[in-house]
Amino acid sequence: MPRHYQLHITKESWPIAGSFRISREERKVAEVLVLQLSDGTYTGRAECVPYRHYGETPDKVMEQLLAFAERLNKGGEEEVNMARSLGVSARNALDCALWDLAAKRKGSPVWSLLRLPKPEARRCTHTISLNTPEVMAARAVLLAHLPLLKVKLGGPDDAEAIAAVREAAPHSTLLVDANEGWAAATIEEHFAACHAAGVALIEQPLPAGKDRLLEHIPHPVPLCADESFHSLSDLEQASRRYEAVNIKLEKTGGLSHAVTCLLEARTQGLLVMVGCMLGTSLAMAPAWLLAAAADYVDLDGPVLLEKDREGGFRYDAGNMYPAPPGFWGDPQGFIP
Repeated sequence: MPRHYQLHITKESWPIAGSFRISREERKVAEVLVLQLSDGTYTGRAECVPYRHYGETPDKVMEQLLAFAERLNKGGEEEVNMARSLGVSARNALDCALWDLAAKRKGSPVWSLLRLPKPEARRCTHTISLNTPEVMAARAVLLAHLPLLKVKLGGPDDAEAIAAVREAAPHSTLLVDANEGWAAATIEEHFAACHAAGVALIEQPLPAGKDRLLEHIPHPVPLCADESFHSLSDLEQASRRYEAVNIKLEKTGGLSHAVTCLLEARTQGLLVMVGCMLGTSLAMAPAWLLAAAADYVDLDGPVLLEKDREGGFRYDAGNMYPAPPGFWGDPQGFIP
């Protein structure tokens, strides 16, 4: 990266529609950082979503990026090594901004630069937050027309909750995400309840680092690693315990490594979900490039907000449609 590049970072808060609850937390606001990287002619931008569960906050990540910009302007150690010293959210923002910048400079969309398929409309999840079985069923009634629902579990009434959601949405494909919320002692009971409800995939049933048991018990429903899978170094272990991996740019540290993870997961015979944290369409845009090669697209972050960033993706009837050209990574119609 040339030393004359300039970085500008802003912190934004996007209210969530109602609240978003999983096994370990409840949130009402999505806190994001927007990075703009300019070479004096073109500006690339990206959004990252620092995740407190991994020890990151917007202030910490902003501090990392500002320190990086200062060191970059002063010179010193080689830029690539400097970028490797950043945390995953900071690396994600920098990597995705560089790809947006490259698209504008070369006049070619990022999917083409990476030799990925051109993104087309894909079926996308819609998430039902953890709550009482009654509340979750009421929500499922409203969403029963959608083809793919992701149900957050990890509470005291999970068996009743998934059964109630299934009854309320009899024709939807159901995915379950326990967010590390189950215990080894009751894991087979949870599996049985999900199997009875016709669940297609269970995400992260046990805490990361405490999931070795999954190598030794039957999986009546395919399992997907999320918190147990961050980067390529986790793939070999994940392949022994899970049938799928959830690839998120906030875990891989950007689009570049996410593409590598996807290709290698395929060679291992694993199913792939492309996922997200709670953010706007700007955070979804780089991950969207993986959707064409994924089995499940879980990029509904913007749908869960009170409003999305202007010019973002369109979600309709359970499908996710590409953002207009020029939003991110596609220079068509862009004027520097």
